[in-house]
Amino acid sequence: MSRNQVLIVEDDANIRRFISINLINNGFVVSEAACGEEALQRFMEHRPDVVVLDIMLPDADGFEICRQLREREPAVIIVFLTARGQDLDKIKGLEIGADDYIVKPFNPLELVARIKAILRRTETALKPVSSVIESGSIRMDLNANKVFKHDSIIELTPKEFQLVRTFLERPDTALSRNELLNLVWGEDYVGDPKTVDVHVRKLREKLEEDSSKPERIETVWGLGYRWRN
Repeated sequence: MSRNQVLIVEDDANIRRFISINLINNGFVVSEAACGEEALQRFMEHRPDVVVLDIMLPDADGFEICRQLREREPAVIIVFLTARGQDLDKIKGLEIGADDYIVKPFNPLELVARIKAILRRTETALKPVSSVIESGSIRMDLNANKVFKHDSIIELTPKEFQLVRTFLERPDTALSRNELLNLVWGEDYVGDPKTVDVHVRKLREKLEEDSSKPERIETVWGLGYRWRN
């Protein structure tokens, strides 16, 4: 893991050490602070990727420390770890910028797992994504919201566009009708699953050289469809 610097802000030395040991055992580099003033100092010294922050600190309100950390580094990941389990506290913590909120007593393995999950999501979001996807004679420009066949624009409805994008991002992968419904129409869609077949038929007419003998959108009998790259 490339982003692995964690600052633990906790006034209870036993809890702080307990968290530190578990993070170190999972490959993290850890620094510690016992109060708000020390937290801000350690933060400027180490520039951690993640801050595990208690709310009830001896010299400061953890919510205020969270605000100050956000002002200094908007991208830092902040996880509240506190005995304050009221819903209003959780809502307040998340609204002022925390990425997660864990209530004591806690499972250290869960804390580590949550930190890793947040890091994975943020690293994925930071990866540069190409705005153009190509497959043979088909080219999709995500920025322009257009699909081309042999450099000619193909007019697609919004759902057809999303369906083509779903296929192009998962080439040579068999996708069931239900998977396509969830990915394109949303998990709360309650219409007829056959709408997938209707849209695929229309796409074949627009994208295939011969829609009666499709080479791009292949039928996977008994399951759904596959985009052949």
